[in-house]
Amino acid sequence: MTGKGTGSDTATGTGIRLHAPAPGWALTADVVVVGSGVAGLTAALRCEAAGLRTVVVTKARLDDGSTRWAQGGIAAALGEGDTPEQHLDDTLVAGAGLCDEEAVRILVTEGPDAVRRLIATGAHFDESSEGRLELTREGGHHRRRIAHAGGDATGAEISRALVEAVRARGLRTVENALVLDLLTDAEGRTAGVTLHVMGEGQHDGVGAVHAPAVVLATGGMGQVYSATTNPSVSTGDGVALALRAGAEVSDLEFVQFHPTVLFLGADAEGQQPLVSEAVRGEGAHLVDADGVRFMVGQHELAELAPRDIVAKGITRRMLEQDAEHMYLDARHFGAAMWEHRFPTILAACRANGIDPVTEPVPVAPAAHYASGGVRTDARGRTTVPGLYACGEVACTGVHGANRLASNSLLEGLVYAERIAADIAASHAEDGLHARVPQPVPHPETPAHPLLAPETRFAIQRIMTSGAGVLRSAESLATAAEQLQRLHTDARDALDENGKTSEPGVDTWEATNLLCVARVLVAAALLREETRGCHWREDHADRDDEQWRRHIVVRLNPDRTLAVGTTDTADFPPTSRQPHQAPPSRPQEQ
Repeated sequence: MTGKGTGSDTATGTGIRLHAPAPGWALTADVVVVGSGVAGLTAALRCEAAGLRTVVVTKARLDDGSTRWAQGGIAAALGEGDTPEQHLDDTLVAGAGLCDEEAVRILVTEGPDAVRRLIATGAHFDESSEGRLELTREGGHHRRRIAHAGGDATGAEISRALVEAVRARGLRTVENALVLDLLTDAEGRTAGVTLHVMGEGQHDGVGAVHAPAVVLATGGMGQVYSATTNPSVSTGDGVALALRAGAEVSDLEFVQFHPTVLFLGADAEGQQPLVSEAVRGEGAHLVDADGVRFMVGQHELAELAPRDIVAKGITRRMLEQDAEHMYLDARHFGAAMWEHRFPTILAACRANGIDPVTEPVPVAPAAHYASGGVRTDARGRTTVPGLYACGEVACTGVHGANRLASNSLLEGLVYAERIAADIAASHAEDGLHARVPQPVPHPETPAHPLLAPETRFAIQRIMTSGAGVLRSAESLATAAEQLQRLHTDARDALDENGKTSEPGVDTWEATNLLCVARVLVAAALLREETRGCHWREDHADRDDEQWRRHIVVRLNPDRTLAVGTTDTADFPPTSRQPHQAPPSRPQEQ
């Protein structure tokens, strides 16, 4: 059952919103942070420390996001002889010509102190017997600069420390809440969010948080594929919300497939166990069924090449041998090293009937990380005033066409701190406490039709088949057509009789997944080259002359996509529109 908007239910930049009941309750704050990973909780803690009334909204429990699944660690120039400049060079190489160099420079220069502040917050990283940080290497890094915790449980430790800090500070939190749409005032500025709380508690059902600043830290969209390392909550909610709000997104075609995910069978779906890159960093070898190290000779770093290169190497070998997976051989580690350094991975393997101490581990690439997202500037500001984004939901320009291993946690830290500083500065200048946001009513246009829950699995199959590790014009065109059919069916049903699937978490998630899937496929179809983790078998070479630029997408009020490019590999300011005339006609959304 749907409800018409009221004064606390607002128009977004496109006029498009999800079908949902009118908010039945509301909170007021200076800033609402949506997400509880490293980016969201860091932003929240820094905002609270600046005296801002801060509310944290999260889709599950505070510690249930992607951060706690991070195994490898956090990269920063903390080791003897290492420098931010060396870290910058490795990041730029991994990004395959599409990193925004200034964004990367911010990351690597502010990163070491950000990690030290994280440690001061309470995070405990593994140390040597001399009391120094124990650093390791991962793919694309020429030095040992990856700090880790609990061997291979870095994310869990970071999450623990930040959650404890949030609870100790008494920050207001709303758990088990799916964010729906952005609220805006009469001037088009951010005025908060609507959300749906699942289950009983202080708040239940659809409500709103009114705030002049919203920080999206909702994580990724790995659930758009059948097999992913992402948790089930990673359904692209933040990107979809931003698109409906009129924000620009960029680089969604650059989906990083982690090279070494535990292979559980060709039909395995949902979240798959990750086998951290740090295993290769400590000396494990990638081999085929005959024991041949096939990455040797393909790159100077062999198994420790950037992730896109290793994923392609594995996929290529699988195609050559008509195999479903390759193997990671670390039997030479011995039981003691496995138990001390990689206890989480060891347990996951054994739970699935594989003992890496005595046998090679079957691995294959799976969707892992979205290098693109909601486009931001160096202070985390999007193209919608008052809306910020950080972490995996954002596209800061740091990752370019392929994320360097273990830069994600660092990016979340650094840019969350920058966002908090910007919001605090705006508060000091404008007196945000005095500006109570007044959301404007919804327009009379129909809400976005909702998809049936089972559509989620159709989307995943379409994306895995047509927009996976290896893509082509044919596979992407087929995917685009099939996704369009799903949307058209839902739209036509709404137009004919006003019916749509019942509002609920599963229908909202399926609708968000379709939204981000269509943008991803449109960008991948447009980029006719192979670069980073975008591999086009029909355009096998990198084309700097035509494609050393970003694809930027907006959602039009008629639900078509405005697809264009930036002028260079650097992002223009978020305060102006960067589009050239789109090389192809906008596609219906």
